[in-house]
Amino acid sequence: MSVAKSRHDGGGSAPGEGGPAGPAKPAGAAAHGGTSTRADRWSTFAQRHGALVALLLTVLIASASFDSFAGAGNLKNIAVSSAFLAIVALGMTFVIVSGGIDLSVGSVFVLGGVLAAWGSKYGPVVALLLPLAVCGGIGLVNGLLIARARLAPFIVTLAAMLGARGLMLNITDEGNDTFLIAKDSLFADLGRGKLLGIGAPVWITLALFLLGGLLLRRTRFGQQVYAVGGNEDAASLMGTSVSRTKITVYAMSGLLAGLAGALNAAWLASGVTILGQGMELEAISAVVIGGTLLTGGLGYVSGSLVGVLLLKVIQNIINQIGSLDSAYQQVVSGAFLVVVVVVQTWLGRRRKARLTAPG
Repeated sequence: MSVAKSRHDGGGSAPGEGGPAGPAKPAGAAAHGGTSTRADRWSTFAQRHGALVALLLTVLIASASFDSFAGAGNLKNIAVSSAFLAIVALGMTFVIVSGGIDLSVGSVFVLGGVLAAWGSKYGPVVALLLPLAVCGGIGLVNGLLIARARLAPFIVTLAAMLGARGLMLNITDEGNDTFLIAKDSLFADLGRGKLLGIGAPVWITLALFLLGGLLLRRTRFGQQVYAVGGNEDAASLMGTSVSRTKITVYAMSGLLAGLAGALNAAWLASGVTILGQGMELEAISAVVIGGTLLTGGLGYVSGSLVGVLLLKVIQNIINQIGSLDSAYQQVVSGAFLVVVVVVQTWLGRRRKARLTAPG
């Protein structure tokens, strides 16, 4: 990866959550005057806030088209159903910003739910810590193989996806056993409890995103994640531990996927074995729609949350229509992803052309 590409990925954005501060423009760029500056601002705005604009427009149109969409009950259902995918997408954000990919999160998610349901008979502590330990361990192994053995993230996490799914099937006798959680248990309150009329998973998700945003935006570790995703060689020369950063983000991804699975099991009061299929693609779509570059070096925690909400609102609208089946949800999500990647590529090329333009 060249230095120019690194600056395309991570440069030109505001310091912090969007990535490290970009390089100073060459003298020739100033010759374009206010036109270039306005173009830069619009490109940055589209990159970071395009998904939010799309979400607001979609909500307005849906509210005007369907009487029940804007009802408090429906909005709360969207929020709770978004919470579990959002937690998975939070971990995926760190992985993609670092230049990696994690295909195992869907299987790790369902494994976490099954382990939580199985462990609930031994108390809430076991129900929560068991999936965190196992799923975090899977993420840690992924990170070690990718960072230390230098194996391709696609292959490593694909193997982890198959392994986690196989472990779940072994625990549940090929999916024939479903472990139940007592609805009056303390652990079930994590998924079914409410605060101010809003489900506990929503509050947990908001707290995690707040912490994740601070970690990515305000800490040395967050800047290292951006640096590794922008250019590994340059990051290493600056003293960043590339291996440690990669191991950490994959361990975080596994840990958060396991937590999301455990909360989902508490919400459903059972460890459902058919969940998680395709969740890794949903998480990747949400992260990319939210403005994170697939090539790494640039991304937003807040954007990933908006991306999840946009996907879930679209799914809810399709359900409101009634005459469309769930297959259309996948079609629309795929179309959104293609459009966003095309726009990201176009904006990136324009930004790179402006930065390297002669006087």
